[in-house]
Amino acid sequence: MERISYKDLPAGAYQVMAQVESYINNNSGLDHKLLELIRFRVSLINNCAYCLDMHFKEATHAGETPLRLFSVGAWRETPYYTPKEQAVLEFAEVLTKMPADEHSDHIHDELRKYFSTTEIGFLTLAIAQINSWNRLTRSFGTVPGNYQVREKVSAN
Repeated sequence: MERISYKDLPAGAYQVMAQVESYINNNSGLDHKLLELIRFRVSLINNCAYCLDMHFKEATHAGETPLRLFSVGAWRETPYYTPKEQAVLEFAEVLTKMPADEHSDHIHDELRKYFSTTEIGFLTLAIAQINSWNRLTRSFGTVPGNYQVREKVSAN
């Protein structure tokens, strides 16, 4: 049951979150399918039903397979993910769970095999952003199931 509607947020709050999302999507240079895989995995960790619905639909729309999404919680046990994706999934898990006794040096070493420092910065921002969305959505009680993928409008 919805407890708080996004329209009831302080003026401009939703727009700021949406601007950060747009900034990541339009400036990171990262593959949209990879970003959606990250968003889905983090939403799964955070048990955010609305975000799972949304990012499942966005990911499959971007060409991701249901099998890989259904299996992402056990990504270490499957052959479906590239070493690059595995590095990102591990990074997303560490940043989401933030274990106090774990350092991320080894994760950054692995990420640097596939991503520039700028891209790692965008990955970090994307992970922080979906964690923020998950927390807002779970707190507000946004009802899952009705999300529909919008076609991207060309800037031409």
